[in-house]
Amino acid sequence: MKLTRRNFLAWAGIGAVGAVACEGFGIRYGELDIQSPVRLPEDLVRGTDNWYASLCRVCPSCEGIVVRVMEGRAKKVQGNPFFPTNQGKSHARCESGLQALYHPDRIPSPLRRSGPRGSGQFLPVSWQPNGIDSLRSALQARGSSSVMITEPLRGHLGLLASRFASAIGGEQLGFESLDNNTYRAAVKNVFQQDNLPDFDLENSKFILSFGADFLSTWISPTRFNRGYGEFRQGEHRDRGMFYQIDSRFSMTAASADKWLPVRPGWEGHIALSLAQVIVAENLQATGVNVDALVGGAAGTQALNNFRPELVAPMAGLTSEMTGGDPVEFLKNLARSFAKTRPAVAIGGGSAGATDNGLFNLEAIYALNYLVGSVGVEGGVTLNPGSPWDNVPAAGKVGSLADWTRITEQIRSGQTKMLMLHGADPVHGLPESLRLRDAIAQAEDLFVVSFSPFLDDTSAMADLILPDRVYLEDWGDDISEPGPGYQTIGMQQPVVNPLADLDPLSFPDVLLTMAQELGKESQLPWSNFKSMLREGSDALFALNRGSIDAASADDFWNRLLQRGGWWDEKSTGPTKVQAPNGLLRSIAEKASDPEFSGIGIDSDSYYLVPFSHNTLLDGYNGHLPWLQSAPDPLTTVTWQTWVELGDSTAEKLDVKEGDIIRVESSKDSIRAVAYISPAVPPDVVSIPLGQGRQHGSDYATDRPGSESSNVMDILETTQVKGTGSLAWAGTRVRLFKTGESVSISKLEGDTRAEEIGTTPGEEIIKTIKPENH
Repeated sequence: MKLTRRNFLAWAGIGAVGAVACEGFGIRYGELDIQSPVRLPEDLVRGTDNWYASLCRVCPSCEGIVVRVMEGRAKKVQGNPFFPTNQGKSHARCESGLQALYHPDRIPSPLRRSGPRGSGQFLPVSWQPNGIDSLRSALQARGSSSVMITEPLRGHLGLLASRFASAIGGEQLGFESLDNNTYRAAVKNVFQQDNLPDFDLENSKFILSFGADFLSTWISPTRFNRGYGEFRQGEHRDRGMFYQIDSRFSMTAASADKWLPVRPGWEGHIALSLAQVIVAENLQATGVNVDALVGGAAGTQALNNFRPELVAPMAGLTSEMTGGDPVEFLKNLARSFAKTRPAVAIGGGSAGATDNGLFNLEAIYALNYLVGSVGVEGGVTLNPGSPWDNVPAAGKVGSLADWTRITEQIRSGQTKMLMLHGADPVHGLPESLRLRDAIAQAEDLFVVSFSPFLDDTSAMADLILPDRVYLEDWGDDISEPGPGYQTIGMQQPVVNPLADLDPLSFPDVLLTMAQELGKESQLPWSNFKSMLREGSDALFALNRGSIDAASADDFWNRLLQRGGWWDEKSTGPTKVQAPNGLLRSIAEKASDPEFSGIGIDSDSYYLVPFSHNTLLDGYNGHLPWLQSAPDPLTTVTWQTWVELGDSTAEKLDVKEGDIIRVESSKDSIRAVAYISPAVPPDVVSIPLGQGRQHGSDYATDRPGSESSNVMDILETTQVKGTGSLAWAGTRVRLFKTGESVSISKLEGDTRAEEIGTTPGEEIIKTIKPENH
């Protein structure tokens, strides 16, 4: 009988085929032989454990992990000590992979909608023929007007999803609530690179960060935490200096030597004021062609418009914040940054999330050229591309402009099919975009979700075909950012799905559909594992890197055993010439931030949303371990809170635990008041992650617990030049509701207090950085 891809899908549920054990914890290196069981029986009893290397998919940065398996059950997840980006460290999020695997609310089998769209009413159906045939029929009728929305995809799954969408005439886009497109554009414009850079924090002596909460949620926090630990406590070196310029007192700000609260949107002006001082006082690094970088006399004149005397009052800097004259503070900061080398300037997060965010980030990263920190130890490390031809090292992620266009296409009937995987855009986009309404009212739209859990978008689906979770499936990833050299991570199935679950692998379903739709020429692989094996054989043919093997089969086993492949000699460029007149170009296109909706007055506040330390944008909201993990600063769990300064709380006559109505021009939400002296008087902050309407009880609104989605009140302002959501560009008003609840936090009744300061030393701190 011919082995069709449909036959393969029917047999794929038998076991986790080809998992390879690695040398793990509690085991001497080299002690274990490679084991390749065809199947891990449910009743396997050995009395010993196996460790399997894989990748964490709870974290967007895809850390290398090892999983302890006993008797066919995954018991423990921890960092892979071999993997270059995290080197054995892991984020709290990684541990929760076990809860995703054994979650009681996993969708056990395919579902077909049985009630009104969005009601969450479904009936179970079989994979074959009902589920697969329904998907094939929908693709045949609507594939050419389809949109596939996924998590940001890299590696072979990124290639497969992109090729599949192209083969059927559709479109594929990655989704992030707080996308990094503006950051990517700044990297492209300043460094001429398509790949995100790494920052050599461990060898730096001065870190200057603008808005990037890189120790909590920004880009690759586990890697940055490891480097930051060396920066602070590395052997045979002095303790580095760290400044954080940020409108919110984040986990990263709490770890800094000095935190400078700044009005949202003015980070680029401050960066150019530092550049102006460095140029005016001739403090640039040896060998830097200042005249070419600045753009001659015209560039110098443009920079003079950003003298500290002009910028300090615009950015809202006061003597109370800076411990003295704000102008002298900026000048001294510029001098320290220029003279303490190697130094590195980092920008991201809220600094790129106002309408002038691209200007802000370009100004920040241009500072690295002035102090000679591009492509050197302790500075900005540029990354190489993919070791494979045509396999993407970065995912294509949609901007707010893209999602606005797709929403209109759904309304007009131009888009007739949505396919969803690893994305919840109904929850993760501003409510004022009305994507939920557009899907609900589109009578000719067919929605297919491949989610293993119900969420706000999959609740709108006509058909749900549950995917396996990552501990049950194959995959790979190209680390982004990499550690400065080519790095590939491998994901392998370490356990079988439980007997009462019947998920199928998303990439294998796509390959089956490609065969049945006659698209095998574009997607020729029999299954996703064979596609990955082809990639392994290509790496073997390169004859370089971390794996020394005599044959392609041996290479494949070692690749799985180690959890990846990397080549420390295949580095990114070390010498990058700054574009001529870079600083002049940035200075001449500078713009002040604009805030639509509620105007700037004494009764309104800057709203600075932020990703939850463990829930992120709500992607992990169904995992109770991550719901109950305390926020690093407030220690709040399970709730949506709003951070208020002492002066704001006094003005509103609010105490901790009071429920506040937070109102923008778009809508309003409710949140529990958390009062701290570290919140600037004209700023309020609210975490993302809560407020789901559908799905697991752990993710949806719970009685007695305020759970709101801050995306519901954001303005749909776009970042100029990228079309991304300017998520830090909203003004709000606050109102007491007269209601109060007990705030769910671990710090008890002890509140954060401002510690004593002397002029020129740290500003507002709740925890001394050396004890953080």
